Amino acid sequence: MASSLTSMAIEIETRAIRPRRISVLGATGSIGESTLDLIGRNPGAYRVVALTGGQNVSRLAELAVLHGAELAVIAEPACYAALRAALAGTGIEVAAGDEALLEAASRPADWVMAAIVGAAGLKPTLEAVRQGTATALANKECLVSAGDIFMGEVARAGTTLLPVDSEHSAAFQAMVGTSKDRIERVCLTASGGPFRSWTLEQMKTVQPEQALNHPNWSMGPKVTIDSATLMNKGLELLEAHHLFALAPDKLDVLIHPQSIVHCLVHLSDGSVLAQLSCPDMRTPIAYSLAWPERMHAPTKRLDLAALGTLSFETPDARRFPALRLAREVLVAGGSAATVLNAANEIAVEAFLAKRIGFLAIASVVEETLTSSASLASLPRLSVEDVLAIDDEARGCARSLLSRFS
Repeated sequence: MASSLTSMAIEIETRAIRPRRISVLGATGSIGESTLDLIGRNPGAYRVVALTGGQNVSRLAELAVLHGAELAVIAEPACYAALRAALAGTGIEVAAGDEALLEAASRPADWVMAAIVGAAGLKPTLEAVRQGTATALANKECLVSAGDIFMGEVARAGTTLLPVDSEHSAAFQAMVGTSKDRIERVCLTASGGPFRSWTLEQMKTVQPEQALNHPNWSMGPKVTIDSATLMNKGLELLEAHHLFALAPDKLDVLIHPQSIVHCLVHLSDGSVLAQLSCPDMRTPIAYSLAWPERMHAPTKRLDLAALGTLSFETPDARRFPALRLAREVLVAGGSAATVLNAANEIAVEAFLAKRIGFLAIASVVEETLTSSASLASLPRLSVEDVLAIDDEARGCARSLLSRFS
């Protein structure tokens, strides 16, 4: 016993002295930027191993220099020369393309932020998970498109998976110390987005710039549009199912316009535990970054007296059918979630390009699910299966866009 206590004391002391090695996959996105903001406020506590970005060469180079990264990877191969030129003479290693993303994810690190948006983040995030260290998960598609495969890899590697979505982080915190058989229901909250009180007639005229104007949160365009359609909350139900191994009937959604209560966990003794904070993604990121401890975050402090009122309401499935579609997919299982996610990405891209209207986003997804019923029933045995189904579903969704233009 004395020997084990001595070893533990040495390990704690070593962790306190040695900076934690950190990698950020998706460094130039909103989650990546917020993560690096927190890291930059704690000089000496962290050592940045790898940063990756999609196509924003100038910002990736700026962040790599600012945080002294060992490696900077740009996903778009055509941007390699520009990144190499931007980082010439810095001593920072430069790479580009899919294989380079996997290399960045596999670099030895104590903690990895997985924040690459979309299905493109699946393989790099799996590579990070296979290290067997802490992975902060901000990529929804890993769980939505390949939840069973992904969680299987997490279990095999013994990885500590830390949810970064504000709602899942809240659930994670509220469930600490509670056995799963004592959890009756987990209720995720949603702001309702910018069109919470709009009629269907009004929503027919929605333009991308209006949908991108979220009342509470500052997020990337894809997630912001998903929040406006409530698809984001549907995807979060699918995530929670895999993250917490909860049956569909134990998951619920509640509209909460103030975005202060992020999740409610209903327990068997009648208690309801909730996590509250002002809407700022740096709060759940900070929780995952410092876990199992807490760190300071420069976020606005909650003043309930100043707020005065917190309100809640039931989602309207008629005006926001995306939430209904996600629930149906959750119950159906199989590869239906992969099809849903792929179709939604295509539909959101088309809406942002003003090729289809706002209400058509859910219509494209529903029609893709109907047209791809045989595809949705296929088993997902490997990442390759997932990507093949994803690719075919995208093709189907693209072929349907002209019907809704």
